[in-house]
Amino acid sequence: MVMQTRTKFAHQLDDIQGLIIRLKEKCAADIRAAGLAAAGDHGAQEGVVNGRKEEDRLRQSIEDQCLDAMLLQQPLIGDDLRFVSGAFRIVSDLSHIDGMTRDVVFLVEEVPDKVAGKICEEILAMSEQAAQMVSDAVDAFANSDVDLAAKVVEADEKVNSLYNSVEEKLVKLIRDGKSSAKYLPELLMVAKYFERIGDLAKRVAAWAIFRVTGEHKVEEKPSQAAGLE
Repeated sequence: MVMQTRTKFAHQLDDIQGLIIRLKEKCAADIRAAGLAAAGDHGAQEGVVNGRKEEDRLRQSIEDQCLDAMLLQQPLIGDDLRFVSGAFRIVSDLSHIDGMTRDVVFLVEEVPDKVAGKICEEILAMSEQAAQMVSDAVDAFANSDVDLAAKVVEADEKVNSLYNSVEEKLVKLIRDGKSSAKYLPELLMVAKYFERIGDLAKRVAAWAIFRVTGEHKVEEKPSQAAGLE
């Protein structure tokens, strides 16, 4: 009976990991699509907007499975405890990230393509970097890979640098009066969303390290934009 229960529990952990990987893939795809939308690709918006139900379904499935696992195997110890508790926290971060991609799409909906083109290169680079960070962070958790998690933390510097470049460029455009100033704050907020996604990817990476070491520590930068917490 004990062996059967343990086997069922092992399968349940595999199911949780599989669901997290699927949510990761959705988040990474939505981040890249949001970047395309912010760069003026209106065709990329629809999939992001329509993906809310799938994100809710995956999140609910993961949370339910984690709770079931806690009830099935008591007491949880060692790697099992760190995996289930980490997974429960990661799904919240991934859902937050996916919600941010929809916020980006809504923000750029009315921004003219000509204006969005002012920071097209930087936004595409930020979205690609952020998407890769999220993907690597979840893979680090799934594979108990501390080195990969550390690389995610280091990669955040590139996202921060790109954000600073966008901020400098938009401030200059506002001062010079060479563009439609009323849309530029929206573009700055878009860049801030991608920068914040990088921060959340670092949080996921911290849970990957926690799974191995039992210690969870991540440095958070103060939010510079209201509504991103």
